[in-house]
Amino acid sequence: MKKTRRSFVKKIAGGAIAASAAPQILIGKDHKVHTLTKQPQKVAANDKIRIGAIATGIMGLENIRTALMCDGVELVAACDLYDGRLERTKELYGKDIFTTRDYKEILERDDIDAVINSTPDHWHDHISIAAMEKGKSVYHEKPMVQHLDEGHAVIEAQKKSGMVFQVGAQWVSSIVFLKAKELYESGAIGKLVLGEAIYDRQSANGAWQYSIPRDASEKTIDWKTFLGDAPKMKFDPIRFFRWRNYKDYGTGVAGDLFVHLIGGVHMITSSNGPNRIFSSGGLRYWTDGRDVPDVIMSIYDYPETDKHPAFNMQLRVNFIDGSGGGTTIKFVGTEGTLQIKGDSLILKRSKMPENPGYGGWDSYETFSSSQQKEYAKWYKENYPEPLAKMAEPGEEIFRAPEGYYARKDHWQTFFDSMRSGEPLLEDAEFGFRAAAPALATNVSYFDNKVVNWDPEGMKVV
Repeated sequence: MKKTRRSFVKKIAGGAIAASAAPQILIGKDHKVHTLTKQPQKVAANDKIRIGAIATGIMGLENIRTALMCDGVELVAACDLYDGRLERTKELYGKDIFTTRDYKEILERDDIDAVINSTPDHWHDHISIAAMEKGKSVYHEKPMVQHLDEGHAVIEAQKKSGMVFQVGAQWVSSIVFLKAKELYESGAIGKLVLGEAIYDRQSANGAWQYSIPRDASEKTIDWKTFLGDAPKMKFDPIRFFRWRNYKDYGTGVAGDLFVHLIGGVHMITSSNGPNRIFSSGGLRYWTDGRDVPDVIMSIYDYPETDKHPAFNMQLRVNFIDGSGGGTTIKFVGTEGTLQIKGDSLILKRSKMPENPGYGGWDSYETFSSSQQKEYAKWYKENYPEPLAKMAEPGEEIFRAPEGYYARKDHWQTFFDSMRSGEPLLEDAEFGFRAAAPALATNVSYFDNKVVNWDPEGMKVV
């Protein structure tokens, strides 16, 4: 009965909107630097989607703001465990917004079609499963779960409920990443050999040293509910507002940031994940009581599949980057490289020579004069162009338009799916396959071991 209105919305949306889940990418006229664009989507006037927000912290408010950028969306209710955030939600979105500390009151409302789950990681699976069981679609902050043994329950809940479920790692909907996928699949860089991914930061906020309000107390915060299934301990406002710093509630740099990198790589290469994970790192600078590293590096081995060759991936997060940080994903192939940096994509083509070495910095120079002559004769007979070199590199740059915001596109795909019934890319299975290597990174780091992972069965081997 809870699904009746949602089913009606899908019917009136019709097939015209269904194709919007795969935005068309247009290329600019300049053959060297291209501007990527996306066709706008149209929403029927009577096709309103009503949302409820569960947790209105940093990402909670950002998700609300972005969701409301999309046409035909209305915020009905919000939940948070700190009274000040509920007050702030009313200040921003109107005094008539229903607010509560109890997320179950959100799930019981018949006028809510979808919920935003922006809670700390240790609450992710509990609330999203409960929401789908109540007939709500779910926009779910990454990583999908806190622990490896929680992923299959969320997948099963989505399958059983039939609800729309999307993990909120927005790069998979970015026009820059979609263009990278197109180029990769066209063979623009040849056979994939190596991937590199970096997400660095240099700021207190970037390192999760968030502000703590002066009125933080057990009177203004529901500390008992916050703890959930985490270890019981006395009230600590630092742990409440800076929960990402602690294994009890978060997933560290890997769960917060690696999952973005991994999801982007999986989307571009159509990969289900690595089969071997090893990580290293340490707590080098932010010695503020946190128990997760601020520098971490990982190596992932990806097996050969019918979608991609076997390749290796190296990832890094560094919270002490003197350059200010930033994100980069690079694919190295036999005929070139693809590099995503911010909202730009750079394609460089450079084919390695197939001929063996000859001249220049080469062992040829160490031969005797007579052997140099013999080798030169042999080489010219077998290779008509003895001074063959790497092809001159060509470069093309693809850029998102100024002010482009990938998170809005990601939210739009969520609402498009609700209206059309078309499947999403970053559903529970994709979300777990992106989260699992990040969570395995933590297992490798804290247990000092290699983690062998089955990317198809989604389980530790």
